[in-house]
Amino acid sequence: MKRLLPALLVVAACAGVDPHVKLTEDWPAKVDDYEAVTAAWTRKTTMRGTYQEALRVAATFKSPSWREAHAIKDADARQLVGDARAQRLAQAQAEVAGPYEVELLVTTWDRAENDLDRGKKSAWHVVLVDESDHEIEPLEIARDKRPTLIVRAEFPAFEDFAIPYVVRFPRTTPVLGEGIQRVRLRMSSERGGVQLIWQAP
Repeated sequence: MKRLLPALLVVAACAGVDPHVKLTEDWPAKVDDYEAVTAAWTRKTTMRGTYQEALRVAATFKSPSWREAHAIKDADARQLVGDARAQRLAQAQAEVAGPYEVELLVTTWDRAENDLDRGKKSAWHVVLVDESDHEIEPLEIARDKRPTLIVRAEFPAFEDFAIPYVVRFPRTTPVLGEGIQRVRLRMSSERGGVQLIWQAP
């Protein structure tokens, strides 16, 4: 039996052009403002049905530059100095060597469909896609259960009615590194899908 074409239209992310970012594993020599770094590494997109918005997604890729800017922001907020500050930055560097991680902020018109943490039973299929079009399945998708104000302080794209998730992907193939030009995150269901793209300069 042939599958029906999705009835939903996929709308491109953002009206403007997303900034290019350096898709490398390098620890930045210079730290930019946290809000600017987060904005640069955040992608947004929307999927619409015939009469209403069906899905809205914002995704922040936790790149080395994001982790460093976040660690400095955290150290400043906690007034860490000396060894304690150095340890916080070292922790952020260690996290870079772990799984690729994306903060996913998801709003669905039907609240029952906002179920990414149900794994294989979820209405949605989420994958990271490398330059060779290889799909990388997540190790886990966990709901970010921290207080709303904390999540919003880290991710300004977090809107009312959105549910935050932390998505971790294995390093089965590199999606960051010298010469890499593009990495994508694809989120799809039986009704359609969206794609978010980080592009190198």
